[in-house]
Amino acid sequence: MKFKPLALIVNLLITLSIGALAGWGTAKSVRTWYPHLNKPTFNPPNWLFGPVWTLLYIFIGISAYLVWQQRDKIEHFPRTVAIYLIQLILNLAWSFIFFYLHEIGIALAEIILLLIFAIVNEHIFRKIDKWAGLLFIPYIFWVAFATFLNYNIFILN
Repeated sequence: MKFKPLALIVNLLITLSIGALAGWGTAKSVRTWYPHLNKPTFNPPNWLFGPVWTLLYIFIGISAYLVWQQRDKIEHFPRTVAIYLIQLILNLAWSFIFFYLHEIGIALAEIILLLIFAIVNEHIFRKIDKWAGLLFIPYIFWVAFATFLNYNIFILN
């Protein structure tokens, strides 16, 4: 398969743009509302979230590029794209629900849905390209951790 740098850049820009929008939606609350919440002892420091999410968005973008490279061989490519876009939208929506709207309980329900879609997305991508699926695994673990963290913050507040 021939390397297509522009396609890789587009896929990375899509995911990193989602991350930038999420960051924009959370920036104020991270400084004003979030510090006043009761959080579990395992809550990571705020500075860790940006680098972790950036790396995860890069992995997701590369994963999408690997699948895009094989789009002509994928029987249900529109469905594959739809699952991918749904999980990206859910990813973005969680940030706004939790940090912008301050709806911790609704965010918990939404992140559970995100986790399900991320797992389904990984499964579909793995069938198409082993590396595309593997690149989704850290994202799934982080979303699972974020779900557990969201649950604990919900219980504590």
